Amino acid sequence: MKTVKMLLVVSLATILFSCSKTDTTTVIQPTVPASSPIQPGHIHGYVRGTFTTGNTYIIDSDIIVKPGDTLSSQQGVNVIVNNNSQIVVNGVLVLVGTQSQPITMNSSSNTPGTWGGINGDSAQAVTIKWTNIANTGGPDGTGSPRPSIEVTAPIPVDIEDSWVSNGQDNAIGVENGATVNIVRNTIISSGSTDGEALDIKLGVKGNIAYNVIYNQAGSGIKIETDDVVPFPQTILNVYNNTILSCGWRRGAAEPGRAVSVGLNAVARIYNNIFVNNYQDLEIFKDADTVNTKYGNNLFYASVKQYIDSTVTPNIAITLRSNFYPGDGVGKPQSSDLISPIVSDSAGIKSYNPLFTKFDGTVSAPNAAVNNNIFTLQSNSPAIGVGNTSFSVFGGVNYSSNAMPNKDLGAYPTDGTGNKH
Repeated sequence: MKTVKMLLVVSLATILFSCSKTDTTTVIQPTVPASSPIQPGHIHGYVRGTFTTGNTYIIDSDIIVKPGDTLSSQQGVNVIVNNNSQIVVNGVLVLVGTQSQPITMNSSSNTPGTWGGINGDSAQAVTIKWTNIANTGGPDGTGSPRPSIEVTAPIPVDIEDSWVSNGQDNAIGVENGATVNIVRNTIISSGSTDGEALDIKLGVKGNIAYNVIYNQAGSGIKIETDDVVPFPQTILNVYNNTILSCGWRRGAAEPGRAVSVGLNAVARIYNNIFVNNYQDLEIFKDADTVNTKYGNNLFYASVKQYIDSTVTPNIAITLRSNFYPGDGVGKPQSSDLISPIVSDSAGIKSYNPLFTKFDGTVSAPNAAVNNNIFTLQSNSPAIGVGNTSFSVFGGVNYSSNAMPNKDLGAYPTDGTGNKH
């Protein structure tokens, strides 16, 4: 057990600090009441009650939360998953860590693709805050990798201030009329050869804001309704996210985008920073192009071309020509900050966002470590140019909703964004 705990500590320390900020603003979450405390140690089968602070829980086979039951967790809990097991939620899931004591969920081997993640397809509500979910994507019965978090029920889904890293497929998938509040999360190096960071479709509504998405196999944020049933529409606000180095492992067969909108979906896409993605903002012809609005986004590539080695012969991709891909209907907006399709040495403003630390990565393997710091330097062109006038979803399901900021990206200079 000591060996397992040490592996978890080393891995999680890397993830926790890889996108760290110089700002040390603390978000205080209340402690979840310990209703029906669950004894630490090995668990399996039907589970209800509360994981309690400071304890380790070892899942040896699938655990199931029945309809009407709740599985909750206090802060500072370690969950270790063996035998490619999965957490199946048919009731309510409430995982609430804190900034100083996050919840950690990892496999005992600390290896990508070794447990099945959280399946909330029949859940009644899902709340995940300050929780670190690593190394999911273990195969299902057909051999296909499973998502890290999946919800296909018309329920409230609130995912805040959490980490998802090194999964093998989608990091977070939500569909079928759910309401979502997905804010201030960090999704790192997920998807082996496929998988989106956020795959949102089939009538979902809500806000996606202040997330950092780095090195995803497929798209950062994919938004769709349905090709057969176009109503109710998926309607999302996508703002103040930082999305980098996505789409390359899927490659030319279906390039990953920073954000894509299709199949009669509606999106309002503002104040984001896009860097070194295969493609950036794709508004497909079959999207609701009348009601989809976008602007005030920053587009930058640290290199002019990059070689896509997913096809033979390899092809050279000009990154700046894919800011608005040519097969879509999205067009550059006057409020965008768009680097020109020329060498920076030509003396034309490149709109480098000037992150505190960025190594220029374009493509990296699944499970690659991120040592970059995506806060903004004081002279960043992303400061003070955002749109704060559009409406976001509010109400009881968005109690921790983050409002748009005049600074672009996940780390506005006033410290109100991503806390990682």
